[in-house]
Amino acid sequence: MTTVPQPLVQAPPDAPASGGSGQKSFLRRMVANRRTSVAGAFLLLVALLAVFAPLIAPHDYRDIVGKPLSSGGVLGIDDFGRDVLSRLLIGLRTSLEVALSAVLVAAVLGVALGLVAGYAGRRVSVVIMRGIDILLSFPPIVLAIAVVAVLGPALVNVVLVIGVLYIPRFTRIVYSQVLAIRHVEYVEASEIMGTRPTVIALRTILPNVAAPVIVQLSLSVSFAIQMEAGLSFLGLGAQPPLPSLGTMVGSGRDFLEVQPTLLVYPSALIILVVLALNVFGDGMRDLLDPRRRGRNS
Repeated sequence: MTTVPQPLVQAPPDAPASGGSGQKSFLRRMVANRRTSVAGAFLLLVALLAVFAPLIAPHDYRDIVGKPLSSGGVLGIDDFGRDVLSRLLIGLRTSLEVALSAVLVAAVLGVALGLVAGYAGRRVSVVIMRGIDILLSFPPIVLAIAVVAVLGPALVNVVLVIGVLYIPRFTRIVYSQVLAIRHVEYVEASEIMGTRPTVIALRTILPNVAAPVIVQLSLSVSFAIQMEAGLSFLGLGAQPPLPSLGTMVGSGRDFLEVQPTLLVYPSALIILVVLALNVFGDGMRDLLDPRRRGRNS
């Protein structure tokens, strides 16, 4: 007797989608898990710093407040006499805005393409997935540099390029999950009842593939931050005087021997944020996958 393949993540009784008690249970497990609690607390702090950066920053990021390359202020003064702490806060805000916007674009388009490819039929899935394979065949950073160089250095172009480059990550995940659950009983029951395919895809299938998408969101944000930093480092992202973490790394390298902190501070912040996002994503994967819960720490 053949068995029907099961999805990677089924909604257990205490999953977030199961009601108020399930949400409380899920939050308790998030707090109990050291990876999600520690990394989540750090990311919450980073998010608050980014949101309230204009209010927290001691000076405007464009103001000349001291002697260039001096030790004034909390973190020093850069080569133009601007406060490093103020620019670091605004740079963090800029990098997160670009990364989150790009991942939002990738998630919306990627999930939609994955649902259509997995549920619409073989011909449609072949066209969509072969297009995804073609997009994956290009090295992301090389393609991003080429496209942004053609479109022009602007944050909007960076958001669009990174968003398109990360569509395949979401499409492939959703596509594989849809294939696993499209023939299970509750999906077939909806089809027999005459429910429209769009309603089935959005209300029946999508909630059951949401868990791996949530995990991929946190991981994709970390990759998007690195991509934005790389493009801005090359002068293709945020344009002066607006700072981002990548532009601060790029300008700080020229003064490595004179004032290395100009390079160390933004580099360390990128490393910490990316590391926290990856750890948080790993913790969420363990919490949302029932097969791994027994090994949660």
